[in-house]
Amino acid sequence: MKITARWLASSLGVLALTVGTAALLSSCSPAQSRPQATIKIDGSSTVYPITNAIAAEFQASQANKQQANGVNVTVDVSGTSGGFRKFCEGVTDISNASRPILQEEMAVCRRSNIGYIELPIAFDALTVAVNPQNNWAKDITVAELKKIWEPAAQGKITKWNQVRASWPNRPLKLFGAGKDSGTFDYFTEATVGQARASRNDYTGSENDNELVQGISNDPNALGYFGFAYYEANPNQLKAVAIDNGKGAVLPSRQTVEKAQYQPLSRPLFIYVNLQSAQNKSQVRDFVEFYLEKAPKTVSSVGYIPLPADGYYLAKIQLDKGEVGTVFGGKAELNVTIEELLRKQATY
Repeated sequence: MKITARWLASSLGVLALTVGTAALLSSCSPAQSRPQATIKIDGSSTVYPITNAIAAEFQASQANKQQANGVNVTVDVSGTSGGFRKFCEGVTDISNASRPILQEEMAVCRRSNIGYIELPIAFDALTVAVNPQNNWAKDITVAELKKIWEPAAQGKITKWNQVRASWPNRPLKLFGAGKDSGTFDYFTEATVGQARASRNDYTGSENDNELVQGISNDPNALGYFGFAYYEANPNQLKAVAIDNGKGAVLPSRQTVEKAQYQPLSRPLFIYVNLQSAQNKSQVRDFVEFYLEKAPKTVSSVGYIPLPADGYYLAKIQLDKGEVGTVFGGKAELNVTIEELLRKQATY
């Protein structure tokens, strides 16, 4: 509403000074009299589909209010780690993240005097997928995932039957998150037992669409990425059920909500620069819009929305300017939606 008021005031002032002077009126358009504000967002490719969709809707809403020249939202992808580097240097206003902020990133933010508001916005079922022509790998254990991905597997575990004897003697082609991705951090900790401990002889990318394409083109492929990318490509991919010792479970909204899809169920976040939220009304307007639209948008792009209480608590955090993280500077495995809500309530 502040943008509308300023725009109207400016327009009426110009109109009053130029009645009867059409040429002068045309030279004093709102686009020329008001510089365009930019909201800069970067980070996780997993969170990108949510933020990008909401950014497009936000800009459309501004256009409907004749404010299109006032706000430009840019959403880039450099991975969670890459996004935090820019965010903690003050380059971006908002950082998309598929894991909580880490201690070393918190230290960089402190040195740069960057305050951050941690807002959970969805849950993800990190998905292990194969090519649809794969008719043998219907499920996989966490121990088998470790056998595939641990550093010691490099150059040694190169065929499917080395993972499970009943699988065929075919080459195993691996696709996974790039090392600037929060998905890489989370997946390695959940499967190998140590964050960032991984073999290097695989095709890695922070762009999940590249991983989808690689798997869809190779009958011998196996890879992992956010659930939304599987949901968007059901004919090109086949999800593999995960067995953590309690039976094989496929990724889905229901298995995440029931805390059955472990350890690959995880919360997703946006981090908001406190100074931007306080000093740039457009940023605050956008984040409020984001929290309002998130439940519907999260579902539409293929992730699991939080209960209404989750977004209500996030709005309180934003209103209070609550800076910090409830995760202590590390990723936590097996966090359920209920546990996340309890963490939010501790602010």
